[in-house]
Amino acid sequence: MAASVPSAERASRAQARPANVLTIAGSDPSGGAGIQADIKTFSALGTYATSVITALTAQNTRGVTGVHGVPPEFVRAQLDTLSADVRIDAVKVGMLASASIARSVADWLAASGILHVVVDPVMVAKSGDRLLDSDAIDTLRRHVLPLASVLTPNLPETGVLLGRAAPTTLAEMRQAAIDLGALGSRHVLVKGGHLPATDGSPDVLFDGRDVTLLDAARVATENTHGTGCTLSAAIAALLPRHGDVASAVRAAKAYVSASLRASHELDVGSGHGPLHHFHALWRDTSA
Repeated sequence: MAASVPSAERASRAQARPANVLTIAGSDPSGGAGIQADIKTFSALGTYATSVITALTAQNTRGVTGVHGVPPEFVRAQLDTLSADVRIDAVKVGMLASASIARSVADWLAASGILHVVVDPVMVAKSGDRLLDSDAIDTLRRHVLPLASVLTPNLPETGVLLGRAAPTTLAEMRQAAIDLGALGSRHVLVKGGHLPATDGSPDVLFDGRDVTLLDAARVATENTHGTGCTLSAAIAALLPRHGDVASAVRAAKAYVSASLRASHELDVGSGHGPLHHFHALWRDTSA
């Protein structure tokens, strides 16, 4: 008969295992954003990736030519079937496409009790193509945002969520983060990548009480496809390990910066190319 394993040892072994992280998002055939970018990010950061697809897109590095939403009842079926079998330690929510899908995801999140929920309110692609129906914005505000442990909007998304012009200064970003926090998210990270005339990449993090500036050097590259998806996915992957949101966000920003700096090593498409998610893992294969 096998000897029993003490409970403390079992707990230690469980903690040593990789976290299981779920992405709920749309598919990007070019691999730079959406589900594909999230899975790459989770894997590169040492977590086990799971996924639920909310929409199929026809897109490449130059633009989106079509969006086909998954029926909301099948989105819920994916979620229920997965969570009935697999422990989920953190969730990243990306493209929701429609109000009915957003409500289906919100209902599942509310029942799941998952501690770490990162919401990236994907509304418009890098090319300018709309990825969220206008009638879904209110559902996102009322039902999804209050369930987020971290909300990660860029400046245009911030403006849409607040129903006003997008912030154009750090002072406006700080106030916007506070105002978004009033919608229910426990932490709000307003991303400043769209700020005009800046050499940095400043984000502001609101924790319900204080606003902290998190800056990084801006990487000079056109390969920015999926940057927002990657950052939010990295935060979700790192939260179970770090626990502290500010620490996880800093580590996620460092990962994204390194992925941007290495993006020139890839040759994908003729538009905004992808980040190099596996920059720290791949070796020279030219030999």
